[in-house]
Amino acid sequence: MRPIFVTGIGTDVGKTVVSAILVEALGADYWKPVQAGGLEESDTDRVRRLVTNKLSSFHPETVRLKTPASPHAAAKLAGRRVSLDEFQLPPAVPGRPLVIEGAGGVLVPLNDRDYMIDLIQKLGCEAVVVSRNYLGSINHSLLTIEELQRREIEILGLVFNGEENPDTESLILSRTGVALLGRVRRETTLTPELIRRYADEFAADLSRRIAQQTI
Repeated sequence: MRPIFVTGIGTDVGKTVVSAILVEALGADYWKPVQAGGLEESDTDRVRRLVTNKLSSFHPETVRLKTPASPHAAAKLAGRRVSLDEFQLPPAVPGRPLVIEGAGGVLVPLNDRDYMIDLIQKLGCEAVVVSRNYLGSINHSLLTIEELQRREIEILGLVFNGEENPDTESLILSRTGVALLGRVRRETTLTPELIRRYADEFAADLSRRIAQQTI
């Protein structure tokens, strides 16, 4: 199967939590190509701490930048330029999926020419889109999905994170035709046990969707 690239409709919508759930549900490996800021406790560290299965490997980030900003801006402050040529898929274990977590949304710039969506295409991934309900989330969700579809990137499904809003969610699903992959409720504390419970909730439908995509 192709790698699964977890992207969001913006920053801080829950990509890391959803990535941990997918890694746990699939017994997948995990890779965050670009970490901008949070180097003391990276997203890789967080996912590793939340995942309990013994199969998953956690690959090191290709690009680590000190400043919590768009990769192109953080790289400029570090006196360097991020290039698509830097990124290659980590070594694969036969039969083991790979979950890749993006930075920000699909049109976050990597440099003066390329965006995160260009990295999705380069790596040959299918996408999982994470949406959170807030004022403007319909617009952000529709634009994200429209751009993925315009680039002919297959979307495995959509995950809603946080407070439920049935009207907003049904509109996004009906307008885009994207399948609902799962829902993460508003949680006060994230623990490995909680991630495991969500992984069990996601597992059956996730496996079915993957099987449909690979036919």
